[in-house]
Amino acid sequence: MFIFMAKGYMAAAVLIMAIGAQNAFVLAQGVKRQYHWPVATICILVDALFISIGMIGAGVVIQQWPIALKLFQVGGFIFLCVYGFFAFRAFISPTGLTAGQAKGDLKSAIITALVVSCLNPHVYLDTVVLLGSIGNQFAGAEKTSFWIGAILASFSWFVFLTFLAKGLSPWLGKPHIWRWVEGLVALMMWAIAAWLLLKLLGVIG
Repeated sequence: MFIFMAKGYMAAAVLIMAIGAQNAFVLAQGVKRQYHWPVATICILVDALFISIGMIGAGVVIQQWPIALKLFQVGGFIFLCVYGFFAFRAFISPTGLTAGQAKGDLKSAIITALVVSCLNPHVYLDTVVLLGSIGNQFAGAEKTSFWIGAILASFSWFVFLTFLAKGLSPWLGKPHIWRWVEGLVALMMWAIAAWLLLKLLGVIG
């Protein structure tokens, strides 16, 4: 059944590794070295939950209830705009805070990790609908192997991303560089928000 596990791993890896709100937040927390492992764990658990929901066929339900996805898109758009604003404010800060000085508490980190995971339509489309559609083509042990492979992809990616960010922290955490990291995060968040707005307005499918 290794071949089906590999299929699940590759299918999930391609979708999860795409730059998005989740990845940007995990990177930022890793560079800050602030609650990066709790944040990565939440992203992994949320992905595992949604992958599992997709594997039991919930993707079909979501496709039949487009209003639910619209509501999540609106919530995601608002959050990404606000998060991008705070990142941009840090970018233009004349004090040039380092990553270590840009402190937050554990509660805020956990809430933000949940929001970027649960209010991100990419998560539903990728894990529930797309992976669910692929995985449900199999049955029995083959389907189980695909499911395990997909979850392993999420686990390995966020662990790797956290280690990478933590390793780059001494360099990226310098004041003059950290400002540009915050600026990049702001642009990424606003770019995703713009994409969501275009979908809500029906400009793109």
